[in-house]
Amino acid sequence: MTQTLDREKEQVEALFQRVETVEEVAEAIEEHEPAQATRLRCVAEDALSNAQPVRLAIAAQLLALSDRTIRTWVEEGVLALVAEHPKRVDPSRLHQVLHLVRELRAAGQQRDLLSTVWYRLQDAALLDRADLAKSLQQLRRGDVAPALTKDEEQALQHQ
Repeated sequence: MTQTLDREKEQVEALFQRVETVEEVAEAIEEHEPAQATRLRCVAEDALSNAQPVRLAIAAQLLALSDRTIRTWVEEGVLALVAEHPKRVDPSRLHQVLHLVRELRAAGQQRDLLSTVWYRLQDAALLDRADLAKSLQQLRRGDVAPALTKDEEQALQHQ
């Protein structure tokens, strides 16, 4: 069993390393070749989405967390469970969480990772929303208007 886990861990680590290399190249060329950078990011996302789900024990090793902590993160929705026997998590989400945990640890945070990672994932989900992206573009252009009260909105509608 240990050999199987070791082999699976090596495969996941190799996949994540390849994906991170592609992500680094995409970031390096973003300014001069945004379309190519987007294509590279799509390749990385595709590789992760087509990867086999990852055992909880391997996720724990990769994140340097206990098995119990990983189970808690699954229960809280930080890691997405995609298979039951044995329990396995989504490799795309694991990769995303791994990036966040590395950033937090590099910044000196060792405790309360669960809530911080959860909030960062929520922020990322909000930033992926099209309506928010449109609003932020309007704000950057200076295309803003003050919010109206309900009475002001009704008055405008009756004009």
